Amino acid sequence: MLSDLEIAQQTKLVPVKEIAAKLGLKEDDLDLYGKYKAKIDVNAIKKDKNGKIILVTAISPTKAGEGKSTTTVGLADALTRLKKNVIVALREPSLGPVLGVKGGACGGGYAQVVPMEDINLHFTGDLHAITCANNAIAALLDNHIHQGNTLRIDPTRITWHRCLDMNDRELRNCVVGLGGSSNGTPREDHFDITVASEVMAVLCLSKDPEDFKKRIARTVVAYNYDKEPVTVDDLKATGVVCALMKEALKPNLVQTLEHTPALVHGGPFANIAHGCNSVIATKAAAKLADYVVTEAGFGADLGAEKFLDIKCRQADIKPSAVVIVATIRALKLHGGVLYKNLKEENVAALQKGIENLEKHIENIKKYNLPYVVAVNRFYTDTDKEVECLMNWAKENGHEVSLSEVFAKGGLGGIDLAEKVIKAIDNNNQEFKFIYEDGQSLKEKIEAVCKEIYGAKNVEFLPAAVTAMKQYTKLGWDSLQVCMAKTQYSLSDNPKLLGRPKDFTITIRDLIPATGAGFIVALTGEIVRMPGLPLEPAANAIDVVDGKIVGLF
Repeated sequence: MLSDLEIAQQTKLVPVKEIAAKLGLKEDDLDLYGKYKAKIDVNAIKKDKNGKIILVTAISPTKAGEGKSTTTVGLADALTRLKKNVIVALREPSLGPVLGVKGGACGGGYAQVVPMEDINLHFTGDLHAITCANNAIAALLDNHIHQGNTLRIDPTRITWHRCLDMNDRELRNCVVGLGGSSNGTPREDHFDITVASEVMAVLCLSKDPEDFKKRIARTVVAYNYDKEPVTVDDLKATGVVCALMKEALKPNLVQTLEHTPALVHGGPFANIAHGCNSVIATKAAAKLADYVVTEAGFGADLGAEKFLDIKCRQADIKPSAVVIVATIRALKLHGGVLYKNLKEENVAALQKGIENLEKHIENIKKYNLPYVVAVNRFYTDTDKEVECLMNWAKENGHEVSLSEVFAKGGLGGIDLAEKVIKAIDNNNQEFKFIYEDGQSLKEKIEAVCKEIYGAKNVEFLPAAVTAMKQYTKLGWDSLQVCMAKTQYSLSDNPKLLGRPKDFTITIRDLIPATGAGFIVALTGEIVRMPGLPLEPAANAIDVVDGKIVGLF
């Protein structure tokens, strides 16, 4: 069987100028990055259109894989085959997972965005720009302290971390400023992976460059000795950050294997940040196409909740339908089957694992949104298992489509596309949020934990209680909440698969992301700088005869 990279490299790409022409964009509206990649000038979009947004989410992820990005791309290609005007809007891959174990974010099989190797590696340099902007703030902050510290910054209360778009556990905790007074003030520091940086979150939630500037300016980086916040603007760093990010704010235009236009822009992690591509790209796509197929990271309890409660609220958008992706393999794993035994038929485990899917469906219903369940078919799925899943769907009134986009591309998603269109056309409910801005931080957190995760109780540790009081005093209680939680479980314990009951979510602490416009609530042990596995994917990557090989 061909690898994803081999499939992508065998595809004859269309020049990106032709992809742009499908959208009514001219060459002057593009900044070309070679023949097949371009940044678009959103100011050139004159269409007064409001395309329907289709959000693709999933069950709680497992190492068996669900294929959310693959479904997103395949659905867009299927809609194109149905003669619909469509754009797929995706997040940019992070180099850390690409070189680690998780892989990229370009889809898979015959449902991919291309050029796959470019997108997965350096692409147009957006993540490098974010890294530089983030670290410029860090450098200016430490230099301010070294040069006299007129802002009276408390070195023990610096909240801004350096970052790198790499999985490197050695950088999680470090000490900077060693070597004498000429080398700065010694202090403890930390590195985050670039996609966990607040600069990434600000990029993805900004409406335009001016909004980006306002958000960066108000971003808190430290506190002074009076425990008052110090911002990027206080450091006089706003201008240089905007200069470094000028080109990165423009969405990237590429294509799918079937030449459907694709905007790939921004990519915050969903278990730490909000897990959605940029507002700029999503809104541009909605002006250019009748249907926008986009995704949110990890399961519906994380990415989808943040898409709906954070991104939709801040961007003033709403989805027209939701696709919930699942596989029989993953459902069996949630039902207690060991990974090594997933190829064996186990209807009982499948029935148990369906409880996880049921919870995610319930969550989407709470937003008054229509949905379709997309089941990615694997060759190991038996007739009895498929029959069990379809009977469950029929008995409970759930619209389900067996998707084969991995093997067949858009052709394998026609049924899914038709059911999604039907769901959109038949919807007459009013979209709503899980919580309102006027509620307290405690009430917002409890709403997500109890309504979305299904927690019985929410425990706030002393650090979180103190932070809530402080942030309320500073007027930040009007912000949304962004939960930092394991993606593997509905609870904050990654080992509790399926649909856990009677559990408590523990809130360890709260971190302000004032530029992004939300407060991060920390649960469990969330690592902001991943490490590499025993056998990193990087070990298989090479260049042979001028062509990249070994990339998935």
